Amino acid sequence: MAEAEYLVAGLGNPGPEYENTPHNLGFLTVNLLAGRAQARLSRFECRALVGVAVLEGKRVLLAQPQTYMNLSGESVNGLAGKYGFAPERVVLVYDDLDLPWGTIRIRPDGSAGGHHGVEDVIRCLGTQTFPRVRMGIHPGHEVRDGAKFVLAQFKGGQKKELDSFIGQAADAVESIIAGGVDKAMAAHNRRAPGARKEEQ
Repeated sequence: MAEAEYLVAGLGNPGPEYENTPHNLGFLTVNLLAGRAQARLSRFECRALVGVAVLEGKRVLLAQPQTYMNLSGESVNGLAGKYGFAPERVVLVYDDLDLPWGTIRIRPDGSAGGHHGVEDVIRCLGTQTFPRVRMGIHPGHEVRDGAKFVLAQFKGGQKKELDSFIGQAADAVESIIAGGVDKAMAAHNRRAPGARKEEQ
């Protein structure tokens, strides 16, 4: 593979039963990015489905780890090592229950905020300094069982907003690739009323 400038990894769980759930928003965003670039996720490497896309004039390796969410770091770190991506060139896309539904937040670094997939990426990369696009999924009312909520099928109202939401996340990724994290944050981050807590 000719040298790619970024690795964009969308987190999720493999299998049709998880396809239309909040925990798979990372997968759905990577699918959209591949579609925009007329690319295919057709290879299996480092326990991930991968494909090369040209986004904003730059070659990007798109990836969907197939390890199941809580072991995502094995795949992401494997790809980063195989192709020589420094952590600041690894863009992680994932759902975040600490942000309101429909909110996009770009960060250059930070803790996992209780997200087990991100925890594993941090553990395997050995750093929390890598860009991420957080996709808020909190419904605005009490969630008694977070694990059950993130694996439940999208509700009617969410389905209506899903295409726009995923499109915003894909735009955010492309902004990072085009101009870097700081410019992307200025363009895409919005104050998130009702956010339960902010990443540290």
